[in-house]
Amino acid sequence: MTRNQLEDLRTPLDTNAISMHRISTNDAHASPTRGDDSELDSTQVDLRETLARPTRTYQVMLLLAGSMMIFHIIGINQVFGIFQEFYTSPSSNIKDAQGKDALVSLVGSIGTGLTWSGSIFMNPLIARVENIKLVTFFGALVMSLGLVLASFATRIWHLYLTQAILYGLGSSMYYFPLMSLAPMYFDRHRGFAMGFILAGSGIGGLVMALVLQFLLDHYGIQWALRILGVWNLAVAIPVSLVVKHRPGYGFGSRNQRGSDRARTSISSALLKRGTFWYQSVGAFLQAAGNVVPLYYMSSYTVSVLSLSRSDGSLFVSINSGVNSLSRIAMGILADYIGRQNTLIGGTLLSAISVLALWYNAPEARFIAFVVMYGVYAGGYNALLPTTIAEIYGVENYTGVNAVLYFIRGLGSIFGAPIAGVILGSHSRVVTSTDSTELGFVKKRYNDVVIYDGMLLLAATVCVGYVRWLDARDKGTWRWKA
Repeated sequence: MTRNQLEDLRTPLDTNAISMHRISTNDAHASPTRGDDSELDSTQVDLRETLARPTRTYQVMLLLAGSMMIFHIIGINQVFGIFQEFYTSPSSNIKDAQGKDALVSLVGSIGTGLTWSGSIFMNPLIARVENIKLVTFFGALVMSLGLVLASFATRIWHLYLTQAILYGLGSSMYYFPLMSLAPMYFDRHRGFAMGFILAGSGIGGLVMALVLQFLLDHYGIQWALRILGVWNLAVAIPVSLVVKHRPGYGFGSRNQRGSDRARTSISSALLKRGTFWYQSVGAFLQAAGNVVPLYYMSSYTVSVLSLSRSDGSLFVSINSGVNSLSRIAMGILADYIGRQNTLIGGTLLSAISVLALWYNAPEARFIAFVVMYGVYAGGYNALLPTTIAEIYGVENYTGVNAVLYFIRGLGSIFGAPIAGVILGSHSRVVTSTDSTELGFVKKRYNDVVIYDGMLLLAATVCVGYVRWLDARDKGTWRWKA
């Protein structure tokens, strides 16, 4: 971040404006009338907003806090495939999990799904709770508690209670306060600020994959979970101290009280639009398909390619790193060819990469898949929020965004477990000389690949149809949209 960018992030304080506000406020108090009450309230709100303009120091602290929060939550979500590969292996500490990919993947799916689905409950809560620091810290505490308690698990249902439900609910409470309030602190270069925060997601997956494998190799699963839990809580303390409502925009402000309903709900007219329903279906299908490679990349490396767990973790790390860079590149490309066009292209190419590169893949082609899927899958996650504002208008952004993330959370819950059912139970360790068993496992993984590819192709059809419906509703077709 350059010095000029930092200077731009700060909105200068106009002392003359403050003086004028003070004069007008004093005059209003000197001889108020019943008809002047609303003007007085408006003047006081304007004064509070002017005085509360954020400092550059606070904005930098918010950027760092947001990126670290994203680093942990998204990073841990993205590397659950490494947990799954261990839990279903012969060395697992979970007695009833060996070879049961469907049941184990449901643990990660519930955790990730609750992270996103919590948006529909967190948005109204954020608008109504004054001390948002406590909500953020309590969420991080519950999230960390879920990880630490999971270290004592010996059965799959123990993981459902800890690494799934507790972790998911806590991560949602930890994630949404900062992500909902951060844009309000950047009147200029808001896109740069949010891009900086979200860049922590891919970096988190890249680093967490290597860190988790190191902890598993040197300390075992129990201490790996405990270390991650304590580390997450240690980082969450300074993060939660930074989060707060911006006066005039957050809890208790006149604007906030008057707009709660518009911010947290969807109008009946919007619910009748075909664009909303097809985008909802597309969001569900894309989320369901998107998690399958993340959860089964590591196990494919061990079971089919007969490589080590460290190699599987490395592939997850590479995919996450490429995905992080892709989000930036897709955003730049969208400025030239249109956001919806880029969204359609990225979803289609991610489906093609699954079917063309992962199906019956030897090592070289699988590595190509790891990279190319990272490139194309990043586009949907990066561009969905911008297309929401473009299609439904800024005034409907918060409500639509909350509902679509709730739906994406449901998609995340169902996608990987169904893939696990298709894969079935099998020995995690398959040698290349055991041709019968290896052929059986390859066929099952090929079935998973077809399932995943069909999900992503169906999502492509939905987002493409949304593009057509949006042009029809607006009465004009533009090639760049």
